[in-house]
Amino acid sequence: MHSILKPKILCVFEETYSLHDLLRDIFAGIIVGILSMPMSIAFAIASGANPEQGLYTAIIAGFLASLFGGSRVQISGPTGAFVILIFSIIQNFGYEGLAIATLIAGIILIVVGFAGFGKVIQFIPYPVTIGFTGGLAIVLFTSQIKDFLGLKMEYVPLGFINKIISYSTHISSFNPWTLLIGSLALLIIIFWKKISSKIPGSLVAIIITTCIVKFYEIPVETIGSRFGSIPTTTPLLTFPAIDWRNINQLIPSAIAIALLAGIESLLSASVADGMTGRRHRSNMELIAQGIANIGSVLFGGLPATGTIARTATNIKNGGHTPIAGIVNSLTIFALMFFLSEWVSLIPLSTIAALVIIISYNISEWNHFFRLFLSPKEDIAVLLTTFILTVFADIITALEVGIILAAFLFINKTVSLSKSKYIKKSIEKEEDHEDEMSVVNINIHEDIEVFEIYGSFFFAAVEGFKTALNRINRSPKVLIIRMRNVLMIDASGMRAIIDLYEKLKKQNTVLIISGIQAQPLALFKRAKLLESIGEENFFPDIYQALRKAEDLQ
Repeated sequence: MHSILKPKILCVFEETYSLHDLLRDIFAGIIVGILSMPMSIAFAIASGANPEQGLYTAIIAGFLASLFGGSRVQISGPTGAFVILIFSIIQNFGYEGLAIATLIAGIILIVVGFAGFGKVIQFIPYPVTIGFTGGLAIVLFTSQIKDFLGLKMEYVPLGFINKIISYSTHISSFNPWTLLIGSLALLIIIFWKKISSKIPGSLVAIIITTCIVKFYEIPVETIGSRFGSIPTTTPLLTFPAIDWRNINQLIPSAIAIALLAGIESLLSASVADGMTGRRHRSNMELIAQGIANIGSVLFGGLPATGTIARTATNIKNGGHTPIAGIVNSLTIFALMFFLSEWVSLIPLSTIAALVIIISYNISEWNHFFRLFLSPKEDIAVLLTTFILTVFADIITALEVGIILAAFLFINKTVSLSKSKYIKKSIEKEEDHEDEMSVVNINIHEDIEVFEIYGSFFFAAVEGFKTALNRINRSPKVLIIRMRNVLMIDASGMRAIIDLYEKLKKQNTVLIISGIQAQPLALFKRAKLLESIGEENFFPDIYQALRKAEDLQ
């Protein structure tokens, strides 16, 4: 098996894996599993799904991602990045639509991984990522206001503006007890880390508030009162019914799920690399996430990806192989089986407080505002992605943000790609490309010298043609200087071919000077080296000029 497509768990069995190593992984896996259980429930509820679906996701997807993953320490499961997207898909297409979109997303991730695009997916522009996460934090926070305040609303509408209007209409129906429990949970999560960094504050908040609500019979809504009891049975394998009429409508959602899963998992794996000093296999990680997402929805779960918080917790508690991730999944299953009755007693305002903290943690506001010191083009991408995430939807925000960033990148690259005649400047040039170079040479009037600067790709071709047309007469020899062209694409090659054919009709000889390795390889492949003639290719401008003088 090629090393880049080899699951990291196989490396464990090829090395010395002692009992001490196993105990470290078991301990870390149990700690992460205890933390993952309430978070999985919180994300499921916030996504408009049932609590057990979050648990199924953490169990199935977490297990498969660790088994096949390209990172030793990655912990996968439901995450805040998916909440709004999942909520929107369920509202529009139901859970069946979400399952089909996730299956397609899983296939996309597997194909992308096998195609070796693991590094490419990490090239999402930074302003797009920060704008998206900042907008997502706002949307995620506002989605929790109903449960945090205990508002008497039948449902939370889609759209940021609609949410705010609906909340303001129902604000008088808030439950003081719900607000009190939610605020207590929020304070515990915020300040607990000053007491202990080993035990998660979210777990402490859940235990304390659940016990208060249970033993003092405080009238607040709980997981059980809204969703019923948590199942204690193993999820069953079920293939979703495919409605082919909705497939086209689900493709954008599937792409968004795949994109989010890929970005989040590789970002988390990169953070883990920084903490452990190891290197993940990005292509294998994408394949694993694809398998994990397919497995998750086949067992009634939700989309999943690598999670930075749980992965960091795993590392800090001694986890150093995929065994810890597998133990994490088994721990969640055990907790679901033995503690489901207590899970159903967790107040929804506590869950809302947990999600509010998560929304703040993913916002990265310090990075968001720091980007305002960047060039105005990056600020435009940041704000566009942010505004569309908040006021439109995640799919539109990602698509427009990436496309806008791509156009701006092309524009910057084109500004660095120039083409112009340099005969007058070459006559005064002192260049040390060649030992025979001279100063203040006189170039024959029937010789023209033209230079291309920067990458010669599709967006730079028009400037090349415009510059060429600035000379009215046809010279006997045209020298194209390509010493600064490191890359040429098919459009650039077509422009050179068209120029060669035009010059051939005019009986003008084309000479190429200083061509680099990549363009030369394409010239050979396109038979252009043969057509122009190898004798008309020279390593520097001075040899090319001497050849041109000989042709007079």
